[in-house]
Amino acid sequence: MELNKKEKVLVVGASPNASRYSYAATRLLAEKGHEVILFGSRKGNIDVHQIIHEFPEPNEVDTVTMYMNPERQKPFYNQIIGLNPQRIIFNPGTENSELVQMANESGIKTENACTLVMLQVGTF
Repeated sequence: MELNKKEKVLVVGASPNASRYSYAATRLLAEKGHEVILFGSRKGNIDVHQIIHEFPEPNEVDTVTMYMNPERQKPFYNQIIGLNPQRIIFNPGTENSELVQMANESGIKTENACTLVMLQVGTF
């Protein structure tokens, strides 16, 4: 991933609750100039970004950043891999060795990292 490149980022597990990390990450991603797409189970918005309940089309996102616990990820494995992103970031609490293996076998890079920290220190 080229540092400081503006990306299209899918936030999986987005929440309209301002106390959630997915909310803070969405705002910071947008502030840093990235295009964000929000996927979550709850209706709502984060600023001007609407939370959707269906995944975008394949090859439409550069990065998937996970804010959904591993058990809740399972029904979405094929959809996440089918997006064919360049990478998947597993934020703290979302680490999932099964999905990591599937991603790596499909040529998708994975990172166990914090999107918020990566954005703050310039390693996103």
